[in-house]
Amino acid sequence: MSTLALKIDVDTWRGTREGVPRLVELLQRHRAGATFLFSLGPDHTGRAIRRVFRPGFLSKVSRTSVLEHYGLRTLLYGTVLPGPDIGRRAAATLRAVRDAGFEVGVHCWDHIRWQDHVAGLDAAWTRREMERARDRFSDIFGETPRVHGAAGWQMNDAAYALERELGFAYASDGRGSGPFQPVDANGRPFGVPQLPSTLPTLDELIGMDGLTPDNVHAHLLALTADPPAQGHVYTLHAELEGMKLLPTFERLLDGWTAQGYQLVSTGEQFARLDPFALPHCRVSMGEIPGRSGVLSLQGAAV
Repeated sequence: MSTLALKIDVDTWRGTREGVPRLVELLQRHRAGATFLFSLGPDHTGRAIRRVFRPGFLSKVSRTSVLEHYGLRTLLYGTVLPGPDIGRRAAATLRAVRDAGFEVGVHCWDHIRWQDHVAGLDAAWTRREMERARDRFSDIFGETPRVHGAAGWQMNDAAYALERELGFAYASDGRGSGPFQPVDANGRPFGVPQLPSTLPTLDELIGMDGLTPDNVHAHLLALTADPPAQGHVYTLHAELEGMKLLPTFERLLDGWTAQGYQLVSTGEQFARLDPFALPHCRVSMGEIPGRSGVLSLQGAAV
């Protein structure tokens, strides 16, 4: 049976508090596995206003109703309002996800800071951010995290190397076509195996080519009609599929089940792989349709 791994990025305090419990309940009803990746430090979503100067950002905002999905209060955190410390205030909620049988891992410490700055900063800055997130995860769960999934699919070479040093078993940091082992500029393997997201996200699709919350599931189901040998990874967001787009996500779950997929965590999908047989690929920063800016992309095998 082909697998489709569900990777849930939890970016904000509101998404943690409201979206995560709704997703847990829905996934349990559908007997679906999933991996929840948590932002563990302060919610500074309001600082994303700096992206207004990024090409394509205003177009994406107008298509996806950011205010409707995130709420005014969230969009003021880190500017007019202090950012809530998600990991400290929601530790019980996070542990409840693990106790419900779902895989949990690290998304980041500060989502906005990582997404907006990591690609251009050095190894020392990257280490501080990753160690903060790792340590907070360990404080909450009493164990070290096994999986890392970068905020905004933003990475640098130091971050890939640190994943192995900090004890991660695998990661899902970028976009691509299937599992791979990242290599450096000299073709040497570094970091940990990657399970990139293989499908577009709802916020990349809605508002494009007549796609709406009511019909976008049909577009995605057409993309998954022919299962790849090593399965798909679909990234969803607690702030979107866990809230206003919950009915859309439920239609996807029904559709994927009808297509014969086993809905699993990224950890379950990783456990089925032979890490030593993965293709070796470089990673680079590039653009994809429907998303502003650049992000980490799987390159050709070397």
